[in-house]
Amino acid sequence: MEEILNNISYKTKQKELILTFLKNNKESHLTVDEILFNLQKEGTPVGKTTVYRALEKLEAQNLIRKYSISGTSSCFQYIGDKKSCHSHYHLKCSHCNKLFHIKDNNLDKAVSSIMKTNHFAIDNSKTVLYGICKECNNKI
Repeated sequence: MEEILNNISYKTKQKELILTFLKNNKESHLTVDEILFNLQKEGTPVGKTTVYRALEKLEAQNLIRKYSISGTSSCFQYIGDKKSCHSHYHLKCSHCNKLFHIKDNNLDKAVSSIMKTNHFAIDNSKTVLYGICKECNNKI
């Protein structure tokens, strides 16, 4: 972690806290508002503009991944040096808007077939399947 923090240009305490927060929540996809709310809840005085700037730099350094899905706010996830994080699909719950990573060999085979048949390169890191998650399904 210290090595990652040392590589951030224009290092500030707030940027370090943003990166630490994302790393501590690396299994989550977080919006700017969620990051801001949680940092302020922890007593970190940080502004929305600072969060946006920090996220922009962290994304440029390939430490975080930005997910932009039409109709919703972009969300961010810490990936560090996990290259495997770049190759997966997503499930998005239409009720709670949670985004889930999935890795599925059958889906890999189907996408491979589609790409071969149609001569089309699919970016599976941006592939989103919509539906209802288990938690929301249990509430219905």
